[in-house]
Amino acid sequence: MSGSPSRRLEGRIALVTGASRGIGAAVARRFAAEGAHLILVARTVGGLEEIDDEIRSAGGGATLVPMDLGETEKIDALAAPLLERFGRLDILVGNAAMLGRLTPIQLYPPDLWEKVFNLNVTANWRLIRAVDPLLRRSPAGRALFVTSGVTRRFVPYWGAYAASKAALESLAMTYAAETVNTNVRVNVIDPGPTRTAMRLQAFPGEDKDKLKPPEAVAEAFVALAETGSTVHGQWVAADNWPAEGQTAPADPSHG
Repeated sequence: MSGSPSRRLEGRIALVTGASRGIGAAVARRFAAEGAHLILVARTVGGLEEIDDEIRSAGGGATLVPMDLGETEKIDALAAPLLERFGRLDILVGNAAMLGRLTPIQLYPPDLWEKVFNLNVTANWRLIRAVDPLLRRSPAGRALFVTSGVTRRFVPYWGAYAASKAALESLAMTYAAETVNTNVRVNVIDPGPTRTAMRLQAFPGEDKDKLKPPEAVAEAFVALAETGSTVHGQWVAADNWPAEGQTAPADPSHG
């Protein structure tokens, strides 16, 4: 994990889901380098411990929460210990998701369809419901949700994943509308083609060396999580992120 002289998230409390690998892990490392204390949530305990070791060896701080977010009722119990220990939450990054199966809609297994929606949408609703009071206790609460380009490029066989990510965008934008007069700022981020396990699962023949690493998209998350960011209710393309300090690029059809 590389250090950062700017420490733009100094003292901020950040909860990142799906933090054991890929984009979640990259964002967690970068947030820690910028001075945030991380609350790392993921199903894979071993992966969380690896990220925790990296963060701590670089002088950062982290709290591990091994949790299968597909078991959505467990999310409700997150708020109380966070309130007791930290008194607030400054940043929520809703990154955890599952691809499901790439298959025609009429052949999609109903139980798998429900699992995809449960993790990609319902878990994020549960997270919002659980931590919204904590975000409002922050002087600058931030909620960032990871979406996908398939919500705007309609391609065959992506039914459950595409529909669930579109639902997540609608959920996030509704939350943004409800928090417009508060200290909370809500946005969705599309990482674009990134070298992750999910991407390789979806496109097994793709040359992974031509994809950008997850670390390349972390700047968008940091900029939107800063206390000075005023971007709200926007769809942000992380792979087109401008130089530091510039305005977030937003899709005019969103927000």
